[in-house]
Amino acid sequence: MLQEKTYEKKIMKYGWEALLGLWEAVKEGKTPGWKAGKAFEYLVIRAFQLDKADVRYPYSVRLDGDELEQIDGVVYYDGIACLIECKDQNTSINIEPIAKLRNQLLRRPGQVIGCVFSREGFTAPAVTLAMFTAPQTILLWTGEEIDYCLRKHFICRALISKYRNCIEKGLRDYNITVEDIP
Repeated sequence: MLQEKTYEKKIMKYGWEALLGLWEAVKEGKTPGWKAGKAFEYLVIRAFQLDKADVRYPYSVRLDGDELEQIDGVVYYDGIACLIECKDQNTSINIEPIAKLRNQLLRRPGQVIGCVFSREGFTAPAVTLAMFTAPQTILLWTGEEIDYCLRKHFICRALISKYRNCIEKGLRDYNITVEDIP
């Protein structure tokens, strides 16, 4: 708990340009002062916060003193509530994080969606599983999209775009870099 508060205080000092620098360090695997994967988690949540979303930084859900779940963050924006899962790995993400998030969503109200952020993208089975998690909605975000959002200084409009493409076309892995988001 103390470590999480330290990370939260640290990331609150970051603006868009500093986040872009942290993103470059994450991609290089050089994030001194951060435990493995933590810089990525806090970077994603801070980007949403900078873009005017209400956020909750990483936390644990406990039941009778035991950790039941570890949540990488929560984002509330424009009527959308989403649980965040971040994976900072050198390889494409397989199905496990998607299955984990699906189970976490099962314990939440039906309108809550999930977002999985992966520095290196997703395997074909992971994309397929995301397409069939109904009624839970899980949107997939790649490193290319994260980079795009950090450079454009927005991420909330990208969330709305991904969500609308999921509603309209059934796409869980819509690549927001292919459009010019105003």
